[in-house]
Amino acid sequence: MTYPAAERLGLVEDLHGHRVADPYRWLENTDDPRTKEWSAAQDELFAGHLAELAPTRERFRATLDELERAGIVTAPVWRGDRRFMRRREPHQEHSVLLVVEADGTERVLVDPIALDPAGTTTLDVWQPSIEGDRLAYGVSAGGTEESELYVLDVTTGELLDGPIDRARHSSVGWLPGGEEYFFQRHGPGDEGVHHRRVYRHRVGTDPADDVLVFGDGAERATYFGVNTSRDGRWLIVSASRGTDPRNDVWIADLSRDTLTFVPVFMGSERDARAYASVRDGRMYIWTDLDAPRGRLCTADPEDPTAWTTLVAEDPEAVLSSYAVLDTANLIAVDLVRHAVSEVAVHDLATGAPVGPVALPRVGTVTDLRSRPEGGDELWLAFHTFDATQHVLHWRPGTDAAVLESAAAAPTPPAIQVRQVVYRSTDGTPVRMFVVHADSPYDGPRPTILYGYGGFNISMAPRYWPLALAWVEAGGVFAVANIRGGSEEGEAWHRAGMLAHKQNVFDDFHAAADWLVTSGVASKVGCYGGSNGGLLVGAALTQRPDRFDAVVCSAPLLDMVRYEEFGLGPNWSGEYGTAADPEQLGWLLGYSPYHRVVEGTDYPATMFVVFEGDTRVDPMHARKMTAAVQHATSGDRPILIRRETGVGHSARAVTRAVEMEADLLAFFDRYLR
Repeated sequence: MTYPAAERLGLVEDLHGHRVADPYRWLENTDDPRTKEWSAAQDELFAGHLAELAPTRERFRATLDELERAGIVTAPVWRGDRRFMRRREPHQEHSVLLVVEADGTERVLVDPIALDPAGTTTLDVWQPSIEGDRLAYGVSAGGTEESELYVLDVTTGELLDGPIDRARHSSVGWLPGGEEYFFQRHGPGDEGVHHRRVYRHRVGTDPADDVLVFGDGAERATYFGVNTSRDGRWLIVSASRGTDPRNDVWIADLSRDTLTFVPVFMGSERDARAYASVRDGRMYIWTDLDAPRGRLCTADPEDPTAWTTLVAEDPEAVLSSYAVLDTANLIAVDLVRHAVSEVAVHDLATGAPVGPVALPRVGTVTDLRSRPEGGDELWLAFHTFDATQHVLHWRPGTDAAVLESAAAAPTPPAIQVRQVVYRSTDGTPVRMFVVHADSPYDGPRPTILYGYGGFNISMAPRYWPLALAWVEAGGVFAVANIRGGSEEGEAWHRAGMLAHKQNVFDDFHAAADWLVTSGVASKVGCYGGSNGGLLVGAALTQRPDRFDAVVCSAPLLDMVRYEEFGLGPNWSGEYGTAADPEQLGWLLGYSPYHRVVEGTDYPATMFVVFEGDTRVDPMHARKMTAAVQHATSGDRPILIRRETGVGHSARAVTRAVEMEADLLAFFDRYLR
C-alpha cells in the first residue's frame, strides 16, 4: 500500500545512557497542521480499505445491531422502599437511571439521550441520599469523563443543585437529611493528573464556599474515595496514588466538635490495600494484607486498628465483594475462582460457613446488594458469555438464586464455552476461555485472541456481542486470563507489573501458540484495548510471525513518554517511570514503539483511537501507525481508525455497533 507521507526526524535522546530514537514526535501535537493533514490522509486511506470490505461488514453490522441491543439491568440500590437501578431496553442508546416506588411505579430520573440527543453524554456516577429523596449524579460529554455533579429531587425531578465541575471519578458520601454530602474534586485547570481534595458541600450553595475536609497537601495524582455510615456518625476516606495496588484508609467521628481523622490502614507502608465501611456500628474491612486473594475483617470504629478476621482467605478463590444480611445474621461474599464467580454465605457473627448460593451457570457476578437498613434478601447482577446482565434474587433457606428481572434481549447463537489450561514460557499454568459454536467441531477455525493483563482486572465471562457475532460467523473467540489481572489474586497481578511485565506478553504469546498447536485455530488474530492495546502492541512487535491480524484499540505504545500525556502519571506504579534508570530499562525492553524493526513483514493491523480520549492520548497510535507503515516489508495493510465525539469508555449503542462491524470485517478479511 502507499501510505501518507510522514516525516522521520533524526531525533535521538540520551536517557540514562540509552540512545532513544523518536522519529515521529511531531505527531504528539494534535493541533500541528502536519498532524491534521496526516490524520485526514489516514482517514481517507482507512475509508477506502473499508469500502472493499463493505458486503462482509454489512453482514456483521446487522448481526451486531441485534446483539448489542440486548437490554441490561443492574442490581437494585435500596433506600427504604425505593429501588434505584439502571436499565437499557433494546431501543435505547444508553441505559437510563430509574427509581421504582413501593407500589412498582417506575420513573426515569436521568436519561443521557434526553440530556444530549447526539448520544455523546454519559452518566458516570450516581448516589441516592440515605433517605432516598435526593440523588447526586455526574455526567460528562464527548468522552472526556470530566464529570459535572448535580442533585435532583427524586419525587419531583426538580434540579436542586449543580453543575459542580471538576468532579471526575468522584464518589459521594451523603449525610442524613440530604442537605450535605462529601465528595472529591480536582483543582481548576488540573485535568489529567489531578490535585484532588475532599470537600463538604451543602446543596444549593456556591461550591466555591465548600469546606476542604481532607487531602490538603496530598501528593499529585492521589485519588480519594468517601463513604458515610447510615447514621451519619462516621466518615471514611481512602486514598491511593494513581492506580498503585496499595492505599491508605482513615475514619473520622462526625459527632465530635473537631473533625479528626484516625488511621485505619496505612497500605502505602505495607504494600497492600484495604477498603472499609461502617454498618450498624460495626466496621467491615476487606484487605489483601497477608492475604493476596483477599479476606474480610471486622473492627470497632472507635478502635479501628484492632481487626478480627471474619472470612479468611480462600486458598484458590479471590474474595471480591460482600453484602450484609443482618436480619438473617448472615453475610454473603462473592468469590472468583479462576475468573468464574461463586457466592457463599457465612454467619455474620462468627464467619462460619453456612453454604453456597447456587448460580444458574458459569458466569460473573458484578454486584451483590442487600437492604442497607436491614434485611434477609440478596440481589445479584449476573451475566455470561451469551446472556446480558440480569438480576438474580436469593433468600435464606433456599439453595439457588433465581431470576428476578431482565430487560428484553434477542436469542443469542448457541455456543460452547470451555476453560483450558496451558503452560506459559516459564512453565506457569495459565487459564483461557475458548468460545465456539455449539456444533460438532470440524477442525481449526479463524480465531480472535483477546487479553488485558494489567491493573488487577479480571477477564471474566461477560456478554460480548462482538464475540457472539464472530462465533456465529464460524470463528472462535478466546479470552486469556494472563498475569497482571486479578484472576488468581494480587500475587497474579504483581507477577505481571513493573519489572515482571514481560510475563504478561509471554502468557499471551503462549496462548496463541496453544490455540494453533492444539488444533483450535487455523489463523490467529489478537485484539485488546487500553492496557490491552499495549498487550497486542507487544504481540505485534515481539511475535509478528504468530499473528495474522491485529486490532489495537486506545493503546499505550510509547512507554518512554506515556507519563507526559493523558492520565499517564497515574500509572507509574503499574509500569514504572522513565525518570528512573532501572525502570527505563524495563520499559524499553518491551515498549512497542521502540521495538518496530524496519524490513519486518508485519500482520494486517488496525489501530483504533478516540479523539475525546482523556485517559490514553491518541498520540500513541499515531506515532506507532507511522512507524509500522514505514517499517513493514509486506503487503498487508497498516491502518488507523479514528473516531470523534467519544472517549475511552462508555458510548452509545449505535457507535459500538459501527466500530465492532469495522473490526470484525477486518478480522474476517485477514483470518480466513
